[in-house]
Amino acid sequence: MPTVFSHAIAGTAIGAVLVAGPARVPLWALGALCAVVPDLDVISLYLGLPYDHVLGHRGLSHSLLFAAGLASVMTAVVRRARLASGSSPRLWAFFFLATASHGLLDAMTSGGLGIAFFAPFSDTRYFLPWQPIVVSPLSIHGFFSRHGLVVMRSELGWVWLPAALVFLVGLALPRRRRQTGAVVETRPGRTS
Repeated sequence: MPTVFSHAIAGTAIGAVLVAGPARVPLWALGALCAVVPDLDVISLYLGLPYDHVLGHRGLSHSLLFAAGLASVMTAVVRRARLASGSSPRLWAFFFLATASHGLLDAMTSGGLGIAFFAPFSDTRYFLPWQPIVVSPLSIHGFFSRHGLVVMRSELGWVWLPAALVFLVGLALPRRRRQTGAVVETRPGRTS
């Protein structure tokens, strides 16, 4: 798995493309949280569940169904709190893609048992054919080691740099829409 930092950065980059307006920073933070949440399944290892169990690491919480469920919950919470004024489908898509990016990045790593993208309907675990990201250790001790430095160097090149480019493109998109005369929401109920 990539580190929690890389997952959060990927979720934020997706937010820069899909979420604009005055509430964008809190929404980006929620997207970053969604991108990190699937790794809470590591608790299952401490509870004695086998790694390859559907509730084990990289199991159900890394699935597309989980991403859809979390996106639905987050969209409802954001709507109830009135944090955003854009369309609900676009907000849902943001939270879905932020959460699903976790499994996608994990499937690009060089270790583990793969990702159960279709759990609970299938226990089959998948890797992408291209696995350039060095897998991060699960322990804190392993992270602060020589291998941890190798992991961070790998993630800087394969996650952080591309995410920074996506983020910058996302920031440029609303400006371009304003220049071409399209409507961009700036406050709930107001447009520019």
